[in-house]
Amino acid sequence: MIGCGIDAGSRAMKIVLMDDDGDRLIAAGYADQIPDQTRLAFELLEETAARASLNLEDIGRVVGTGYGRPLLSRADTTVTEITCQARGVRSLLPEVRSIVDMGGQDSKVIFLDRLGVRDFAMNDRCAAGTGQYLEMTARRLNVSLPELGHLASFSRRPAAINSMCAVFAESEIVSLLAAGAGTEDIAAGVFRSIAARVAALAGSKLEPPAVFTGGAALIPGMDKFLAEALGRELTVVPDPRMSAARGAALIACDEMRTGRTGP
Repeated sequence: MIGCGIDAGSRAMKIVLMDDDGDRLIAAGYADQIPDQTRLAFELLEETAARASLNLEDIGRVVGTGYGRPLLSRADTTVTEITCQARGVRSLLPEVRSIVDMGGQDSKVIFLDRLGVRDFAMNDRCAAGTGQYLEMTARRLNVSLPELGHLASFSRRPAAINSMCAVFAESEIVSLLAAGAGTEDIAAGVFRSIAARVAALAGSKLEPPAVFTGGAALIPGMDKFLAEALGRELTVVPDPRMSAARGAALIACDEMRTGRTGP
């Protein structure tokens, strides 16, 4: 039987299918979110299973996680994204002690010990320090997200972005543009501002090895600004958008083997 993890994130739905031993990824699926998350999850699950020549009956257990997990009617159980991120990342990089996870609507710093999650800190009250902030900046500068990171790499004098709120930061960006600030300096200022907020979340608890995951980890340059702000080397997790779904699938495999529910 197959273990399935579904991560209903704020920006995208992710699905991972693992073999029952949890040592081989069978298939993975990704789709941008829509208002009807229940339908999207079912359709993406069908599509992902079909690509692996599987039927839904081949799936033994489904674990849901992420922002929209209460809407996942197909899930047998749900688990927090903190636990799923830790499990998914550790399956790829077993020695990891700290995880920086930056998604569309929140950022998290997860602290691990030998047994699992030791503590975590989360920014979920404001878009500052999240992928949404970067999307707003790219839109205002009329570039794509990958281009935003490339643009920031040319900056020699990053602009000071002082607003703690993404809404006010957008007005600040408009003012900087009107004053003639270079787009590369604005981009770099936003990256630096986000990195500073994440570093404040981490405080002095961050221990190496440290990794970066979540959709924002795919934006060129974000890892370098974060590493500079944290004062630590950061490794980007392989396929960083999918690590929480991978962790959920591994927990599903555990539950099938042991008959126990929960992480």
